[in-house]
Amino acid sequence: MKEKIHPQSKPVNITCTCGAVINTISTLGKDFTIELCSKCHPFFTGKQRLVDTTGRVERFQKRYEKFNATQKNKTTKVEAEAKPEAEEKKNEEQ
Repeated sequence: MKEKIHPQSKPVNITCTCGAVINTISTLGKDFTIELCSKCHPFFTGKQRLVDTTGRVERFQKRYEKFNATQKNKTTKVEAEAKPEAEEKKNEEQ
């Protein structure tokens, strides 16, 4: 093997979002964080966990709230239009 062509390995601490700390060596040379590790990954734990890194769930919920708001507006408009007609029919019957 040639000498002085390999990068230097330094000890680092890898911190997971679940709080687990892994001590290892890396050529990166600085501590860093990860989102999933073997202690919290669904494959290793057997538990389902929602992993949302880009805010997709929040974007979906915002869209769904808009959809619910438009549906509620449509139903209230239909109900508002139906009430006077129903009252007119009652008055005609009496």
